[in-house]
Amino acid sequence: MGSILNDAFKALSDPTRRRILELLTERDMTAGEIADCFDISKPSISHHLSVLKASGLVLDERRGQNIVYSLNMTVFQELVKWFFDFSSKGGTTE
Repeated sequence: MGSILNDAFKALSDPTRRRILELLTERDMTAGEIADCFDISKPSISHHLSVLKASGLVLDERRGQNIVYSLNMTVFQELVKWFFDFSSKGGTTE
C-alpha cells in the first residue's frame, strides 16, 4: 500500500493535476474536454493524465472512439484512511 500512497501524493503535488481531479468530481470527461479547461498543450494534459492514471487516482474507459476519464474513489479512500490513522496516533508538535 505504501507505493500506492507515494504515487498518489506525488500526483497530488502538482496544481494542474489537482485541478484535473477537481474537474472530474463534476463529471467524467474526455482528454479533449479536460484540455479545453487549460491554457497548456494537449500533450501536457496527456502527461498529467498518465501520471494520474499511474497513481491510480484516475481510471480510463474506452467509449466508442473516446477515452473517458473518471475518479477512482478507492485510492482517495485509502488516502483518507491514511490521514485518519496518522492523526489518530496522538502525535504532538512540541
